[in-house]
Amino acid sequence: MQKIKSIVGALPSWLKLLMKIAVTVVCLWYVSRKIDWALTWILLQQSNKWWLLAATFLVAASKVVSAFRLNIYFKNIAIDLKTGSSLKLYWLGMFYNLFLPGGIGGDAYKVILLNRKYKEVPAKKIAAAVLLDRISGVVALGLLAVLFFWLIYQSNSYSWWLIAAVLPGLVIYYWGIKKIFPSFLPGFYSTFFLGLAVQLLQVLCVLCIMQSIGISGHFKEFQLLFLLSSIVAILPFTIGGLGAREVVFLWGATQFALDPHQAVYISILFYLIHLLVSLVGLRWAYRSPLA
Repeated sequence: MQKIKSIVGALPSWLKLLMKIAVTVVCLWYVSRKIDWALTWILLQQSNKWWLLAATFLVAASKVVSAFRLNIYFKNIAIDLKTGSSLKLYWLGMFYNLFLPGGIGGDAYKVILLNRKYKEVPAKKIAAAVLLDRISGVVALGLLAVLFFWLIYQSNSYSWWLIAAVLPGLVIYYWGIKKIFPSFLPGFYSTFFLGLAVQLLQVLCVLCIMQSIGISGHFKEFQLLFLLSSIVAILPFTIGGLGAREVVFLWGATQFALDPHQAVYISILFYLIHLLVSLVGLRWAYRSPLA
């Protein structure tokens, strides 16, 4: 595994970008074979724009909370960013992650920029802060996914085993932070609960998207698919998760006997809203967010 990581890491940026584009195209091609994009477009045209506006607000709010969470990690290593600078840096990072996926990513940009400004703080610690911010998001996604899985399959014993594994899993998570990243232990609880808040806001966003086309049932199933697709989208194989999310939603629609066009609509709309919100970061692409 380490050898594979080394080989991938040695690949030039342009080749990594081409690989991401290729995987994204293949995923979208697969989805296009299973649904009629014209019907998905009709759903978009018929959607309630006020619900979509509410969904956009919730995504933006989740990003604000995410910026606060990341700033707590920075404060743990003596990087005292003002709230405004933290928000600008986070938003610019989102923009880079989505629009410059083949070059310097948003996370790497944060590390480089902060290392230049705070030379007394080792780059490894800054990178650890950014990494833990990602991990806390995945932990929150996992916890909510387990919850919705239990709500759907609570009559089955394995769903209860998953619930029972949550507390030991959190203990291991806490122990791992304490042993490997002790500098960040003071912010453990605040970042943990902020991570949950971020994902709950996005769960509400998906609810608004569902309401925009009048989906009144299967709330638990759609939310589980959203959480699973968000975990898959974190993997750096596609452009901002595009294609990967749709494949998960399409697969889930088959598993839960859902309308595949509604499932893909939810996935595409969430991506487009995320894209729109991330565009705000363009404002700081030509000026330092830390100025």
